[in-house]
Amino acid sequence: MMKNMTIWAIVIIVVFLGIFFALTSFYIVDQTQQAIVLRFGNIKSIRTEPGIYTKVPFVDNVVKFEKRFMIYDIPVERVITSDRRTILADTYAIWRIEDPQKFIETLRTVEVALTRIDDIVYSHARDVIGNYNFMEVLATERLAILEEIKKRSSNSLKSFGIEVVDVRLKRTDLPQENTEAVYERMKSERYAMAAQLRAEGEKESQRMKAEADKLASIIVSEAEKEANIIRGTGEASAINIYSEAYSLDIDFYELQKITDIYKDSFKDSILVFPNDSPLLKYFYEVK
Repeated sequence: MMKNMTIWAIVIIVVFLGIFFALTSFYIVDQTQQAIVLRFGNIKSIRTEPGIYTKVPFVDNVVKFEKRFMIYDIPVERVITSDRRTILADTYAIWRIEDPQKFIETLRTVEVALTRIDDIVYSHARDVIGNYNFMEVLATERLAILEEIKKRSSNSLKSFGIEVVDVRLKRTDLPQENTEAVYERMKSERYAMAAQLRAEGEKESQRMKAEADKLASIIVSEAEKEANIIRGTGEASAINIYSEAYSLDIDFYELQKITDIYKDSFKDSILVFPNDSPLLKYFYEVK
């Protein structure tokens, strides 16, 4: 009886150990992973395709890494532009493990890799942004700056088995201590621009008024000139008519002129004439 129990115990132990060894002799790599088999710290094999693989139990250590693209959100850092403006750059990098062997030999873990990515991307961001002024970083040269940071970071991280797919700036802000000063400067610039526009508008208004006054003076002058010509022509015509009319009867013309003189001179006036004055010729008694 004891002998049978011992045999069953041995069988159970052997089966258990067989199952255990069978389970620990295989490992699975899915489509999102890549695996490195390490034996006593040395790389035994690298698996980048999905499937079921074997390893030596208790001897081989399988390290799995993500094969997909990963995003690392780099902490906000201060950078200085070429015109000595300090800005806060909030950057992120899209990366993946391109060469697992280089990666495991140089960095060993993803945590160490993230630290290295942080240092390298920030270093290149600081150097590249330092070549551009504030407005170029915010708008005009933003894409060129990001492309240059990506290119430099990719070259620097390639030796670690890392491929940098893209680098992006989520936002670029001013430090809190500089924000108020920048706003005040922007207000001053806008006020100066408004004053300049008003001055230019006033200058243009004065110019238009001067041109209008000049044109009005020319029109009035030409009108007065034409009126004087018409008036002079009319007066000359009237004189000719009067001359022709008076020449028909000179005595009547003389009588009319003296009569006009009487009307203008004797009204509310005291006049003294000599006896031989021509004006008194019609006061003499007609014989």
